Amino acid sequence: LKMDSIEDWIKNINKSNRLILVEGRKDEINLKKLGVKNKIITVSNKPLTFIEHIIEDVIILTDLDFHGRKLYSILRHNLQKRGIKIDKTFREFLFKQKISHIEGIKL
Repeated sequence: LKMDSIEDWIKNINKSNRLILVEGRKDEINLKKLGVKNKIITVSNKPLTFIEHIIEDVIILTDLDFHGRKLYSILRHNLQKRGIKIDKTFREFLFKQKISHIEGIKL
């Protein structure tokens, strides 16, 4: 995937058509505002209650702070245990861009 900008990142997320897991409502709202068309699930207070319903590969976009990394780890572990693949490409792009909060992404 060619990703040199947030615009490329959004275009590639939309092309992937994958389910996106985010921490909070603000993250979901910001992604929609940026033009992300994928289905988004907010997991903040219920990270494990919905996992059994996920049957497709996902993109996990939790924040890159302590809490977000911990939540990412829990989600990744439990989803992989069920055979669900996690697409790390988009999260790694944010790391490289030094973007730490999903609600803070701007065009």
